[in-house]
Amino acid sequence: MKRVMKIILIVIFVIAALLVILYLWADNAPTVHNGYNEEIETGGAIEDKYLQTGPYVTSKKTASAENPIKKYSIFYPSELETDEKTYPMVLVVNGTGFKATKYEPVFELYASWGFIVVGTQDKGTGSGETTITTLNYMLEQNEDPDSIFYKKIDINNIGITGFSQGGAAVFNALTKYDESEYFKTAVALSPVGESTAMQMTDYPYDSAAVNCPILMLAGTEGEFETEIVIPLEQMNQMYEKISMSKIMARRIGMTHDDMMYSAGGYVVAWFMWQLQGDEEAAKAFVGDDAEILNNSLYQDVDKNF
Repeated sequence: MKRVMKIILIVIFVIAALLVILYLWADNAPTVHNGYNEEIETGGAIEDKYLQTGPYVTSKKTASAENPIKKYSIFYPSELETDEKTYPMVLVVNGTGFKATKYEPVFELYASWGFIVVGTQDKGTGSGETTITTLNYMLEQNEDPDSIFYKKIDINNIGITGFSQGGAAVFNALTKYDESEYFKTAVALSPVGESTAMQMTDYPYDSAAVNCPILMLAGTEGEFETEIVIPLEQMNQMYEKISMSKIMARRIGMTHDDMMYSAGGYVVAWFMWQLQGDEEAAKAFVGDDAEILNNSLYQDVDKNF
């Protein structure tokens, strides 16, 4: 009997160890692979240009932090370490259960266009609190003579983008904190809709309080996206409440998860225009012949500047 019990205990231990290993693998396995941007279909020259890797070689720095952030992942143009100029910054906010280390190629793409790009390991970002903590950390780095980011952040050109729960966090970070004034512009990717957040989550927000230009993008496919996360009717209601410069659009054939990266060309173009004054990038959004209006991959496009 003792021998049988010993074997059972060994089997239980092995199964438990395998489950832990499986969880750790799934928790750390990349969701977005290198070169992903070269595989995405585009419907316009501007979208295509800014989906490609930009002109800057990039580097990465990490820093430890308290839970739930755990670690900051910071991507930046490598030349930042030796030159004297400042760079615009973009904070990237995780969706539910995600962390920056699972989709680092997205950060690298943004950084290759001349941005300091910052993410965390927080898997529950909706309130926007850890996003503001991240902002304050980077502002401290900008004032620390021992930091490679000392006087390198253009504090007048800071943007924020987030996917799913991270999209809701974008709205909260923009509207609920003293530091919200630092954000010059935003991109919300398939955000948990305002009504959904109010009824089903602990991170409600009010889109009417947005006080900077914003781009909202979602997909057209999948029950989770179109009926639960951000149905078109709810997206339209949010759009109508925003009084600032704004654009909304849905990418045809994309599901909720696809929107984390599939609209990257326009995300980069938006930040290039808003934070770097890139006039070519602006043509994707400005005027009656704006590229996004004529892009066959997008529908339900509306804009108001």
